[in-house]
Formats: sequence, structure tokens, C-alpha cells
Amino acid sequence: MGVLTRVDGPLVEVCGLPEAGMFTLVGLGTAGIPGEVVAIRGDSATVQAYEYTGGLAPGDPAEAYGEPLSAPLGPHLLGGVFDGLLRPLTDAGTWLTAVRSAPRPKEWRFTPAVPQGHELGAGEPVGTVEGAGAVPYAVLTPVPGRVTAIRPPGRCAPDVPVASVGDRDITLCRRRPVRSPAPYRERLEELVPLVTGQRVVDLLLPVPRGGAAAVPGGFGTGKTVLLQQIAKWCDADVVVYVGCGERGNEMADVVAELAELTDPRTGGRLADRTVVIANTSNMPMMAREACVHTAMTVAEHFRDMGCDVVVIADSTSRWAEARREFASRHGELPAEEGYPADLASALAAFYERAGRVTTLGGRIGSVTVIGAVSPPGGDMTEPVTTLTQRFVRCLWSLDRDLAYSRHYPAVSWASSFARDADTLAGWYARHGMPGWGERRRRVASILAEADRLGLLAELVGAESLPAHERVALLAGRMLREGVLRQSALSAVDAFSAPERTAALTDGILAAVAECEAMAARGVPAEEIEGRDFSRLLRAKEQRAGPGAAGPG
Repeated sequence: MGVLTRVDGPLVEVCGLPEAGMFTLVGLGTAGIPGEVVAIRGDSATVQAYEYTGGLAPGDPAEAYGEPLSAPLGPHLLGGVFDGLLRPLTDAGTWLTAVRSAPRPKEWRFTPAVPQGHELGAGEPVGTVEGAGAVPYAVLTPVPGRVTAIRPPGRCAPDVPVASVGDRDITLCRRRPVRSPAPYRERLEELVPLVTGQRVVDLLLPVPRGGAAAVPGGFGTGKTVLLQQIAKWCDADVVVYVGCGERGNEMADVVAELAELTDPRTGGRLADRTVVIANTSNMPMMAREACVHTAMTVAEHFRDMGCDVVVIADSTSRWAEARREFASRHGELPAEEGYPADLASALAAFYERAGRVTTLGGRIGSVTVIGAVSPPGGDMTEPVTTLTQRFVRCLWSLDRDLAYSRHYPAVSWASSFARDADTLAGWYARHGMPGWGERRRRVASILAEADRLGLLAELVGAESLPAHERVALLAGRMLREGVLRQSALSAVDAFSAPERTAALTDGILAAVAECEAMAARGVPAEEIEGRDFSRLLRAKEQRAGPGAAGPG
């Protein structure tokens, strides 16, 4: 037992814990408020508290638990809503609130997968659990060895051993440290695209499974809606949605909407393959710092079962701000704009846990990370935005002008990048879409030329441009309106399968080629621009015919 000597918001100093090491979990005060050791100087340990510290005072007791901050992983995760330490939350209408009384553990039906005496390697299943969500839930052994005992089929509590491997008992629920990545056998080099259903992403700025993408954008540019659309429609098996420092009522709306939506893949509830981790602005600040690591630990848990998992963090800027406030209280020397000097390494530790791997049990799984960045005032040169770009392979930069002109998703094709697009073009070519790379190149070329000529037209007027340049402006406008603009509220166009995206794009490109041919023959630009393209531009709102892929 130790003694509190100083309390400064979430920063608490404790003396008398000689055996506490870095990142040891500590209980503060008589209530056992959880905290984590982040610095040690002699006999004094600095602890960051994960709950409100009002009422703590010097002289209160503290206890070191001798283990790192860990998350309880089990069949209760899918469909659940948790805080940054993976404790359950309840929807109280407008806000999400903590469950004060511990609910009685639910019993789950366990089915053994191996007989007694069977030799298992690390990461292989000892059995499965029914009713744990929309994806099959496997109980994996963390250690290799012989199965010395196995429970027969039936219902059991999550803390009851269902098998023994060697001298270790295996339960349905186990705890894992959140700051250390889960081990795997090897990282896979082959890139496989993650289909998001959003045309501007899948056509121009694709992200591979196991990749990392960032979504920077100022207030009102549509970050949250874009991320929610990806959570609803991407072809991942499991989605881990992290509300980090966002408004509490907004997060409650997200939870309520997920509970009502139908999963287009399974026909059940979308929430049954979603884990929501909410550490909103009305919750304790330092739990934001832990919630992104907790989310990655949950994602790796399902990755080890062979699932493709997407982690959506909204937003990493609020996480960085929590680190900045704690560093200021701790007296660390500030770096740029007051952020701690280790901000770059902290961002790297988060994004570099993404990847597509062969698990210890021989399955193939992936963790894809998509992190929103909320630069103050829309300043894309601030530290969190610039440092994030160093650790991601894909950037979906949101443009204020596009958003204010009601063009959504407001992803700027000029200031965004996808470094794996050429490699993914090879994957598409091997899987029945050989024209994907050329289509993307053609669209990007037309948009770049239209942007260049748009600036010129603002100076001299579009009427003074030659016919071929006016056709280029027309082509850019048709692509923006007929392909890249997509309504999240449309029952038909909220999701666009790759085949549908290709068909819409090819239709626009064919019309553009015809207009270019007419301009080359000397047809006046006014006559070309006066043609009726409305039917072509409205094609995205028409339902697909028989045999087409995807909803709508």
C-alpha cells in the first residue's frame, strides 16, 4: 500500500510503492479509482487517473495491482458499448452512462472443438461460442500444449474454465495488456482492397485491408458522417468504432442508429458485428488516452480468429489533446504547439499496429485503422495532422469548399493520396477487373485538368476558353456530380459496389470521350455544353438490375 502525496486533476503522485513498475495498474483512494504509472522518480510514482479525482486528497491510500492495464476480452464484446477501459456503458437516452452495479455475468453455450489429449499450438481453438455476435466466435488457447481437460457442450459463465492446455486453464473471457501488440506468425505482403462502398474512396483513394488511413478535416466537413458510412458499409467482418472525445449526445445517436440498422451482409442487426468504445467529451479525460489502445487490443482479438477488422477512431486529435494536457500538468518540456515531444512515437505506436497477418493459429486476419483528425481552425499544418501523414499510407483530406457547396463526401482528390493504389490495381487485374487502374488514372487526370482550368476560368471567364478546354471543365463537372458525389441518406446510393462504381464511371467517361470527339470535329462548345446529360447523372439513383452486386 502507498500514500497519495499530490492530486492535480488526472495527475496523482504516490509514495510507498517500491515494487510498482512503469504502466503498472494502481487503485487510488478507498474507491480504488484506476490509474496507471507513467513516471517513477525515487520513491515517488506519477499516476494518470482514468476517472474523476474529485474527493481524493494527500494521505489517501493507493494500491499497486502488479499487472499492466488490461482489457477483458470475451464473447460479450460484439454488440456492446464500452468506455475507454472496456467497462460496459448503458444508453440513457441523450447520453451514455457507466453501469454502476456490476451485472450478473451472462452464460454462453460452449461447444468443444478438440478432444482431450489433442495437441494444440498457440492461437488454435479449443471450442466455439454460440450467440456471441454476427461472426463465429472461437475460444483460442494462448499457449501450446496437450489438452488435459475439456468441458462438454453446454452453458457456462465466462470465468469458468472450459479447457486446460498443459497446466493452464482456458476460460471464455481473458485479459490482455492493451499497450503491447498481440503476437502473430508473419505479416503478409500481398495487398487486398477494403471495399468501403464510397465511390471517391474505392475509385480514387483505395485503402488495403491491414492498411492505415487518416481523415483530416475542419469542423463541418463531414468527417463523422463519412466514418459512419464506412462503418456501415465496408466489407470488414468486425468494426470497432471509437468515439474519442466527441460530443456525448452525438455518440449516443450513433449507438442508437447502429442498433436500428440492418446489416446488408447478414440480414441481422449491424450492431451485432460492431464494438463501440465511447470516451466522449463529458467523460474523464485521460481515459481517452487509453481508449485507442483498448480498441486496437479488441481488434487484434478478433483478428486472431481470422477476421478482417476495421478500427475507426474519431478523433485522434482529441486523444492527442488529452496527452498534451497531462504532459503540461506533469511539467514536461512542450514541443510544437504545446504537444509532448513523444507525440510522433505515440502516433506511430497506434497506427503501426495495423496489418494483414498470418496468426499464430495459421489463419489470415487483418486490422485496418482509419483515424479522423480534427485540426483546430482547419489548419492542416498543425502537429497532429502533419505527424499522422508520416505513418499512414492513405490520406482522405476533407475540403471545406466542397462541403460548403454540398458536395459529400467532401474528400479532396487534389490534396489526398493513396500510396498503394498502383499495387491494388494489380490485385483488381488478377480478380476480374483489368481496367481498374486505367479507369482510376483517367478519372484523376480529368479532375486535375478541370481543377487547373477552373482557376483559369475564374480569371478570364469560361466563354473565352477554347472548345477542348471547355469540354475538360464539363468532364470534371460530370465526374463530380455523377460519380464522386454520393448521398449518405439515399436508400439506393448510400452504398456502391465496385461493379456499380465501374459502370457509372465508364458511362461518364464514354460521354466525355464523345464530347471530346465532337470538339475535335469543330462542334461549337455551346452546342456540346447544351446537350442533356441529366439522365446519365441520375443513373446513380437508379436501382441496379438483376445480378448486380451490393444493395442498390
